[in-house]
Amino acid sequence: MNNWIASHFDEQLELLKALAFIPAPSGDEDRRVEFITEWLLARGFECRVDEAKNVIIPFFDEADDRITCYTAHTDIVFPDTEPLPVRSEGSRLYAPGVGDDTANVVAILMMLEYIREKGLKPRSPVMFVLNSCEEGLGNLKGIRQIMKDHSGRIEQVVSFDCNLSSGICAKAVGSERWRVTARTVGGHSFGAFGNPNAIHHMAKLVARLYEHVLPHREGSITTYNVGTISGGTSVNTIAQSCELLYEYRSNDGASLAYMRESLNRLLSQANCSEAQFDVELIGERPCGGEVDEAAFAALISRCSDAICAVTGETPQLYMASTDANIPLSLGVPAVTFGLLNGGGAHTREEWLDIPSLKVGLEVGLRLVIGGHFE
Repeated sequence: MNNWIASHFDEQLELLKALAFIPAPSGDEDRRVEFITEWLLARGFECRVDEAKNVIIPFFDEADDRITCYTAHTDIVFPDTEPLPVRSEGSRLYAPGVGDDTANVVAILMMLEYIREKGLKPRSPVMFVLNSCEEGLGNLKGIRQIMKDHSGRIEQVVSFDCNLSSGICAKAVGSERWRVTARTVGGHSFGAFGNPNAIHHMAKLVARLYEHVLPHREGSITTYNVGTISGGTSVNTIAQSCELLYEYRSNDGASLAYMRESLNRLLSQANCSEAQFDVELIGERPCGGEVDEAAFAALISRCSDAICAVTGETPQLYMASTDANIPLSLGVPAVTFGLLNGGGAHTREEWLDIPSLKVGLEVGLRLVIGGHFE
């Protein structure tokens, strides 16, 4: 296996550079989907693209259930629609989204290449998915579609995302994202001075949001954030409208419900004769549901063993918001971990450690081949 990884490393790196060059905002992954499907078809793989722009490579029959799903997301957090900058400096490869999650997509493609070249056959049902819309307001659309279309047939899910050194994400952090809009009469900054200003009223709401008393439930962590705020017309205009995006997160469903009630209460208090507030739920990620503990523990152990066998270190468990949220919310065992190491995720200076790609690919191959192919 190590000889194969070393002999194909240049291919892996060039494939990563080519894919990282292609922009892929959430919901607009078409160019990457086209690149990936052409790559797969040229190598004789059966693949299809569903209505959510997921690329699916099945190793199962229509009658099969108890399917293991391995996935990585094709979208990146950046809205660019022009080619992205990709550059190497020493042992680092830089590109927006290069590690989150482009390198993990490439790792799956290289696993498929290994399966093809070695002529391996599955001994249990497996599907590989290069899925859409994991980031931000993509709202996990891709993995939602996979779980819906294969309802009751998927036994477990492994999402390749984040850094290998971070450990294994084994608990879902849920969230709700809201668009809040304030509207007032506005007017000329001099001639209508004294008229209510939407920005002023929104600022008062923001101050109240940041005075939240967070829920304190044992084992739970809850956070909130006002991410963007915009509005107004010009420096000499009393703003008629103002808009913000607000989110809260928690690993506990009851705490999410508390935060929603708190938001609704503050909005009710903010509404007055001078300013009217509208609110729209634009994103929702569930927490985990009731998962069979033995099956979940077995999946975590299998992934941990693969990582430890290559790195010599037992990975820590942590919580986050990933594609695993959806299967976990449905009671399907699911974990997330990465097949690379790097830094600067969600910044334009994002980078990965090039040698770590070999380590990550070996982990992935040990997990996938060792678990399902012969």
